[in-house]
Amino acid sequence: MSLTAGSRPDGTRPAATVEEPVAALLPEAVPDKRRGGRAPWRVRLRRDRALLLMTVPALTLLVVFNYVPLLGNVVAFQDYDPYAAGNGVAAIFHSPWLGVEQFARMVDDPLFWGAARNTVVLFLLQLVLFFPLPIALALLINSVVRPRVRAVAQAVMYLPHFFSWVLVVTVFQQVFGGAGIIAQTMERHGWGGFDLMTDASLFKFLVTAQSVWKDAGWGIIVFLAALAAVSTDLYEAAAMDGAGRRRRMWHVTLPALRPVIALLLVLRVGDALSVGFEQFLLQRDAVGAGASEVLDTYVWNMGIQNGDFSYAAAVGLVKGVIGVCLVLAANKFAHLLGEQGVYKK
Repeated sequence: MSLTAGSRPDGTRPAATVEEPVAALLPEAVPDKRRGGRAPWRVRLRRDRALLLMTVPALTLLVVFNYVPLLGNVVAFQDYDPYAAGNGVAAIFHSPWLGVEQFARMVDDPLFWGAARNTVVLFLLQLVLFFPLPIALALLINSVVRPRVRAVAQAVMYLPHFFSWVLVVTVFQQVFGGAGIIAQTMERHGWGGFDLMTDASLFKFLVTAQSVWKDAGWGIIVFLAALAAVSTDLYEAAAMDGAGRRRRMWHVTLPALRPVIALLLVLRVGDALSVGFEQFLLQRDAVGAGASEVLDTYVWNMGIQNGDFSYAAAVGLVKGVIGVCLVLAANKFAHLLGEQGVYKK
């Protein structure tokens, strides 16, 4: 009598041993090849229902406050009159259509181009002077050996992030204003007056310094989290190969930060036309509209102050479309550099 492999003399198979594949014991756990190895959506829905329910409040807020208002961009193609009906929403259906007339008006408006020029200049200045600073601060704090000193330094640096722009501008006014500490000190020593807060030619550097003082410390949190994920074995291996502190930072630390830097750079480029609103609005009267007018304040002035809602919506719509295009272009550039960016290829 011939015996098959793995069978007993009586013809029965022995019980499965621990060496046999788990798939042989649990055939239902074998992935469905027709679905690319993924479980059916009903199984995934039942498995992840608790996590999905946790996301419902956040998704609701996102839809209500971010996506539903996008429908209001239709007024950019109208001569919107909020009093054309009983309420503002119904007035959309009673306002006359103008097509792209608001956009043609925007192209011919020199005030719009002045605001756009100021926005681009401030973005480039902040990209050069502000964006690298949180990286440098994160590297500096990460090099501190004592944990208590590191925690205190980090707390002091990101504390100004919780200050309002009103308080930030007030602090700078008390230091750099015409009656500030520096001006009073110079007057006591017989020097001329000093008022940086009203100097329109230096306003772009002033607002950059304010942004650095307020938000640079907060930005180091992301980079410190990335540095905490770097294995110490890499530093030990580099040290055994004779790499000093600078070489370890160049060949271990910075490559570990490169994906995070690429991601934040893509997001910053996409937000290029949103350099700030409250910060510039508070200092508009001190330096004049020529130096402080950016696209955000321009939309506010046209829409809220002048009541030209359709034109303000057209400017805001163009600003948003350009921002999306910048994100896509910057993300494509990140892919060319071998980084993931905001999303994968």
